[in-house]
Amino acid sequence: MDTHLLKLREALDRVDDHVVTVRAWGGKLAGVLSAGGRLLACGNGGSAAEAQHLTAELVGRFRADRPAYAAIPLHADTSSVTAIANDFGHEQVFARQVQAHGRPGDVLICLSTSGGSPNVLAAARAAQERGILAWALTGPAPNPLAGMCDEAVAVPAEETATVQEVHLAMIHMLCDAVEEAL
Repeated sequence: MDTHLLKLREALDRVDDHVVTVRAWGGKLAGVLSAGGRLLACGNGGSAAEAQHLTAELVGRFRADRPAYAAIPLHADTSSVTAIANDFGHEQVFARQVQAHGRPGDVLICLSTSGGSPNVLAAARAAQERGILAWALTGPAPNPLAGMCDEAVAVPAEETATVQEVHLAMIHMLCDAVEEAL
């Protein structure tokens, strides 16, 4: 087997205990979304792509035809991102949007392979201040983001690519759990 696939297999084996957490998140998120709440998601680079993948599955569909749910990838509004970065600094690009779009009872999912991205940490702080439930998908723990969010799944893998691949598997599991709960 290729070395890359071996690393992925090992990482997946090490996160198997987190399946219960992610499936529980799905049940909770289903309740939030079906009650009219929303999901906000943030990350940088590949994690931004994962955040957008998650929100697309919820606004569109994962497996089943169902109502569309409110899910916003915070990096995808380029006019807001660039205006906020210009006026307030890059660290605030997600936090300002959490303040604008988030309501108590909503959910914020923070994705960061390092667990130390300043703009993602600022978003988690903004969520805490607004009564928004914050979950993190990160790389190896301990890291600041895992410690700051209400719950976290930390992937114990050294390579960023492996962490992102496991995050995608967790995202699909989350979407599956949401649709099962609905």
